[in-house]
Amino acid sequence: MRVNTIPPVDLVRQYKLISEEVDLAVLDVVRSGRYIGGAAVSDFEEQFSQYVGTSHCVGCNSGTDALYLALRAFNIGPGDEVITSPFTFIATAETISMTGATPVFVDIDRTTFNLNVDLLERAITPKTKAIIPVHLFGQPVNMTQLMDIAQRYDLYVIEDCAQATGAKWDGKQVGNIGHVGCFSFFPTKNLGTCGDGGAVTTNDRVIADTIRTIKEHGSRQRYYHDLVGINSRLDTIQAAILQVKLGYLDRWNQQRREIAQQYHNLLKPISGIQLPQELSGGHHVWNQYTILVENQEEGTAVFRDRLRGELQQQGIISMIYYPIPLHLQKVYQGLGYEVGAFPVTEKAAHEVLSLPMFPDISFEEQQQVAYALKDCLSH
Repeated sequence: MRVNTIPPVDLVRQYKLISEEVDLAVLDVVRSGRYIGGAAVSDFEEQFSQYVGTSHCVGCNSGTDALYLALRAFNIGPGDEVITSPFTFIATAETISMTGATPVFVDIDRTTFNLNVDLLERAITPKTKAIIPVHLFGQPVNMTQLMDIAQRYDLYVIEDCAQATGAKWDGKQVGNIGHVGCFSFFPTKNLGTCGDGGAVTTNDRVIADTIRTIKEHGSRQRYYHDLVGINSRLDTIQAAILQVKLGYLDRWNQQRREIAQQYHNLLKPISGIQLPQELSGGHHVWNQYTILVENQEEGTAVFRDRLRGELQQQGIISMIYYPIPLHLQKVYQGLGYEVGAFPVTEKAAHEVLSLPMFPDISFEEQQQVAYALKDCLSH
């Protein structure tokens, strides 16, 4: 039987649905001659702050820059420690290192893939200055428990919302729970633009002003520089595109939730895999639908990787986020972590497999994914 190839994400389908609005928004910017800053950027910042529910939003070049800017705004630097997850994209830890501070990792919860908040206090030392909870794959961290710990130890909370735009914890948008929220608008995110982009949200006027200053070369007034800063602007064309897409975000997130439920129903009868779950109290927005493949060779990813290859032969393109945990990356060997330091993370790295997930995937395509997965696992 001939099958269609199903990609992990299909941005072309999304563009076709909103192409006229996007094209007009881009042309308006091009015709205006205002390619840096301008109304498109400030309007998006205002709209996005309203969406998240914060008083301030500062657009920047990327989600990576958003994290770096937030850390800088809290004067985090050499001698400080920042706690985060070892199971995430390297930008989360990389930006800590960029300030001169030290990333400290805490193992994850196998059910949610997020930092295990029950283990958090064990990692806190007199040097700890902040926590970066990562709302991985669209699943919010238990922020009630985390904020209680942060307040007791007087720690800053910088939410990494890169994969979770629109997610909620206890009815509140992520990015409006900690001291700041850091967002990525990379094309594959729930709210993604046609290039790079990011934003920081906060209710603290001073922090927002500091971030604006740092991202503009440390300048509040042109040619007058108060801080050592960087150049991290949200591109005007990307901001215009984001305004269009923001109007569709809730609809797309709801479609993702429905698709996740359909995957649950289709995959539940299949043995040999563990399905992702939504944490009670959270509102998952499913940037990824990530299963765990029960490895038959403990301590290796051989079985998962072979399954992924066989799925690809049947037209199913899956992804692995993330094959090597941060504490085992070559760049962080100097931190002293060894194999076995975070057993739940290390086991997950050998078993995770993200199936095709995007708002426009059809039920027939999901059935094709389920059939292929069952067929491959039955061998």
